[in-house]
Amino acid sequence: MENHRKDNNFYVIGLSYKKADVAIRSKFSLSKENESALLNEAKELGMDGVMVLSTCNRTEIIGFAHHPYELISLLCKYANGSVDEFANVSFVYKNTEAVEHFISVATGLDSQILGDYEIVGQLKAAFELAKKANTVNAFIERLYNTALHASKEVKNKTKLSAGTTTVSYATVQYIKERAVKYPNPKILVFGLGDIGESTVKGLNSHLKQAEITVINRTEEKATILENKLGVRAAKMADLKNEIRKSDILIVATGSAQPTVTADMFDEHTPQLIIDLSVPCNVSCEVKNMSNKKLLDVDMLSAKTKSTLENRKLQIPKVKSIIQEYTDEFYEWVIFRKSSPALSTLKHSLETIKNDAIAINLKKNDHLKPQEVEEITSLMINKIVSKFATYLKDENSKAEMSIEVIEQVFK
Repeated sequence: MENHRKDNNFYVIGLSYKKADVAIRSKFSLSKENESALLNEAKELGMDGVMVLSTCNRTEIIGFAHHPYELISLLCKYANGSVDEFANVSFVYKNTEAVEHFISVATGLDSQILGDYEIVGQLKAAFELAKKANTVNAFIERLYNTALHASKEVKNKTKLSAGTTTVSYATVQYIKERAVKYPNPKILVFGLGDIGESTVKGLNSHLKQAEITVINRTEEKATILENKLGVRAAKMADLKNEIRKSDILIVATGSAQPTVTADMFDEHTPQLIIDLSVPCNVSCEVKNMSNKKLLDVDMLSAKTKSTLENRKLQIPKVKSIIQEYTDEFYEWVIFRKSSPALSTLKHSLETIKNDAIAINLKKNDHLKPQEVEEITSLMINKIVSKFATYLKDENSKAEMSIEVIEQVFK
């Protein structure tokens, strides 16, 4: 592994929807400000190569450390969850497993909704933030680019994302399936980040009979969608009134605290409320109100399982692509790491060769220096090539072999 300290390893530590429910994930969800603060502290601590990925389905720290606890403690410092809570639901991947996991995430294989490619945009944002914080090293950058190439190949050569079922798409499908109950629904979408905007576009395309209203803290964004899609933009000041007028409320805000509270509702009006935010932005009291049906991200994702069976058939092919790119990445790692050792080996052999030629030319006047030089240089190149091939093919033994070469031929 490339790092400043030889005892460092490459880790991915974190938690995801697989073991952590939405409540726990909310505790470990990081704001952009805290992501930046975490990266800045990692840099101050001398950590070489760190990225932070925080989405509604996962929070991960990717980087080099002497021990994974260095990364875990950083996460817990800037999140609202404890180390004990993290330990109960977390994962820790090291070196090759960490690389394979990172690439798997980029392909959509590890997404809560199999084949969900929203993760690609989220990875790009995470990488850019790390770039800005100057915590990206050559290893992280190469791995990131390798993962994007793998993701592109999976998208082009498999059907893992056929009929893409994102959280936004699942929301639209859920409402469509209840068309009888909501024949001409008044839908309010509050929050127009990536998920909120995507949901509005899906609703606008697939629910022509719906009356869609949008509200966003930055009202300019709501106005842009109003002009672009023909939906109605309302002002933040009218949020409570718009909530009470709606049949369906979709909340996709990105606040650390609830943005929609029980007092905003008329308890006598039947309403469907879908909270796409992590942490949840609809206060838990709403769940206990009569005439209200509240769904969160986990509940919504469960509704899509029946539509994903065909995608599961693509998993072996996707895993094969991931393995191919993992192997390719480690070929680069070994080549990069072995180059100095192979240069040392070649230089040492050249010195041995020159000394041997000098001694033998004195003993034998019939030797032709140019011919000897050509033969011995060819031999040296073949020896170095043999070592290079061995290091490439024996990844698991390469590190030890490099150390031996450096020690013997230094």
